Amino acid sequence: MPFRAKIVQTLQGILKRKRLKALLVTSIYNVRYLTGFTGSSGFCIVTPRDALFFTDFRYTEQSEEEVSGWQLKTEKGRRIDVLREELRSLGIDTLGFEASESYEFYELLCRLPVKILSCKGLVESLRISKTKEEIDHIKHAFKRAEDAFTRIKAYIKPGVREIDIALRLEGALKKQGCRRIPFDIIVASGANGSKPHAKATSKRIAKGDFVIIDWGGEYEGYCSDITRTLLMGSTNLSEKEEIYGIVNSARERAIKAVAIGTPANRIDAAARDYISSKGQGENFGHGTGHGIGLQPHEEPRINKLNNRPITEGMVFTIEPGIYIREIGGVRIEDTVAVINGKAEVLNKLSTELEVVG
Repeated sequence: MPFRAKIVQTLQGILKRKRLKALLVTSIYNVRYLTGFTGSSGFCIVTPRDALFFTDFRYTEQSEEEVSGWQLKTEKGRRIDVLREELRSLGIDTLGFEASESYEFYELLCRLPVKILSCKGLVESLRISKTKEEIDHIKHAFKRAEDAFTRIKAYIKPGVREIDIALRLEGALKKQGCRRIPFDIIVASGANGSKPHAKATSKRIAKGDFVIIDWGGEYEGYCSDITRTLLMGSTNLSEKEEIYGIVNSARERAIKAVAIGTPANRIDAAARDYISSKGQGENFGHGTGHGIGLQPHEEPRINKLNNRPITEGMVFTIEPGIYIREIGGVRIEDTVAVINGKAEVLNKLSTELEVVG
């Protein structure tokens, strides 16, 4: 049975156990997860027995090609009116909706002649553990991302602007087949690197700069996310080499801490405690990682607040960093999948310090 059919069956079983007569799914990521539909407009109604997919005239043909195992319907007119008629036809008097829905649409739902219930994370709870097919898609997304980086890597050197590196890398990702870039590519050199989510600027890379490059690829809608930090050659690099070594060791410790049943915050602590022991704790202010899949950031969150146990099939980043004003920053990001109870690193690029020039 295709993995999406199994997922729908699992969701229908959840609805039965919760005695929920119907669930309205409007998040386009959740719609894609359940149906395989790649368009930008559509929604689902799932009951314990039925699975209905709606899209408008623009995507009718596309949905016929992409979506199987669902009743396909064309959305004509206002969505709320389509919903009202469909719920009446199905005899539904209680409707669950996604808690991520906009308040504007929630107000419209309140006018329906049914009882509505906010349902937080029903579909997302299924997305958190990936199937083999999903993990294979993510692996392909990594190959595309790493091949693209390898093609432009020689261009990264003193004198080149951050923005030009980002543009070249984006073009290389598209040439590798990525239909979209999962997030804005980060290229941050020198002092810009002390900002974890710095935007690529017209700053030219200088000798002695750390250069953080954070990018991702895509395959069949699934994302990859990688960060590597290069060091431009110069004199007196020992302090920067030490900082890099601390981050890389923290990454290794966090990966070794990954195991089924281990709370996410214990993985975070493996990296954070080591960085703190080296006197750099105040310079590591973000979480150690995040889940990745159809979205570049999703559950599970690997941070000090999340005590959720790790389970089979989870896919998430490990990305400790150190950020120092006026000096710059280092971040090294790998992604692991929990397969047969162990952490498998999905990306292949070396994490050893590379001094350019």
